[in-house]
Amino acid sequence: MSLDKPYTDIPGTTIFDADKSREGYHLNQFCMSLMKAENRARFKANERAYLDEWPMSEEQKQAVMARDLNRCIALGGNIYFLAKIGATDGKSFQQMAGSMTGMTEDQYRDMMVKGGRSIEGNRKTGEKK
Repeated sequence: MSLDKPYTDIPGTTIFDADKSREGYHLNQFCMSLMKAENRARFKANERAYLDEWPMSEEQKQAVMARDLNRCIALGGNIYFLAKIGATDGKSFQQMAGSMTGMTEDQYRDMMVKGGRSIEGNRKTGEKK
């Protein structure tokens, strides 16, 4: 029996629910492995070989190698786990978030300081203004 998910029609939004958690389990465990210096070194030395040690989908592995964090999220990645990839690359969370929005780090920071993204275009499909 599938649960009703009224939140699936919010443009540009992926909700990390139980289904996404299951889908991204190995992707997120890979990310957590990067908390250990020896694992970060192994990953940086040969990303593909390290990723192949994890039973992730090929699409998940490709998204990690491309650093396509939006795709990783769509494939079950949780941003708090994915932040470990950014840290491994020497990126701040702000730099990562900027890349996910198509903005520079400075543009992203300025948007957030001004109150964040406008709700326009981000409402639930069919929701009145």
